[in-house]
Amino acid sequence: MTAVRATTMARASAVTAAACAAVLATALPSSAINSYNATPAPERTEVGALVATWDNDDDPATPDRVDWVCSGTMIDSDTFLTAAHCTTDWPDDVRFYVSLGQDVQAGLDAAAKAHPGDPTAQAEAVAVEGTAHTHPAYPGPASDTHDISVVELPADRLRARWTFTPAALPTAGQLGALGPRGLNTTAWTVAGYGTREALNGPGGQTHPGGGVRMKAPVSFDALNDAWVRLAMTAPQGNGGACYGDSGGPNFAVLGGRRVLAATTITGDTPCYATNVAYRLDTPGARAFLAPFVKLP
Repeated sequence: MTAVRATTMARASAVTAAACAAVLATALPSSAINSYNATPAPERTEVGALVATWDNDDDPATPDRVDWVCSGTMIDSDTFLTAAHCTTDWPDDVRFYVSLGQDVQAGLDAAAKAHPGDPTAQAEAVAVEGTAHTHPAYPGPASDTHDISVVELPADRLRARWTFTPAALPTAGQLGALGPRGLNTTAWTVAGYGTREALNGPGGQTHPGGGVRMKAPVSFDALNDAWVRLAMTAPQGNGGACYGDSGGPNFAVLGGRRVLAATTITGDTPCYATNVAYRLDTPGARAFLAPFVKLP
């Protein structure tokens, strides 16, 4: 999970070196989050997939590629929260869309048949176009990479296609106030569209699946100034995040309420052990989000 932005094998190019060593993964978007202890999450309608169209040939006049690339969460009626490394290091003509569908890969497959050779029509068949806003200080130092981004969307078009309740954000310093003891007894859930943990095969390790909204339990491991580390080990009953889950939510039940406490950024390469997630209760995260959403 060193890289948690998803691509197809045809687009296996490296992203600019960023905090937490986030690089592009070679994945086969096709159901995921880690397969162990993971289940579908059709009820998590606020969780969505980031879809992109871009130019991948010598004619930049029109886009010729479309794919889902990351996960994220609606945090109000028109704001989709994701990771900065999901919205940077793209060709100049990239366009971003958001889908709140349960199976975005199946939707893209059907759209490819209905609109062959037309990536824009394929994206519009499954998603709503928006405007990305990346933290201006990304990539920052490892202590706080500022790996946070939002996509602003037309609320009326979202309402016409999906019904959802935006995720609740934490209050200022809420995770820090609870501390490791309080967070250790907290119920945590990660969600997203990413691939499964590594499988060994004749050609080496692969990460199958992806493109279906899934969820899995995780447990608290450690808290840093900008990060919360969550254990994904199967013997503890956990699942976890993997490639394509970047920007997706890590929910914590705080005071009996489900709160979007952090967003998935990185972790270990085979997606077996640790999810490193960006805290949303910090001054830096809140300062970035304040122009886009009403903070608690």
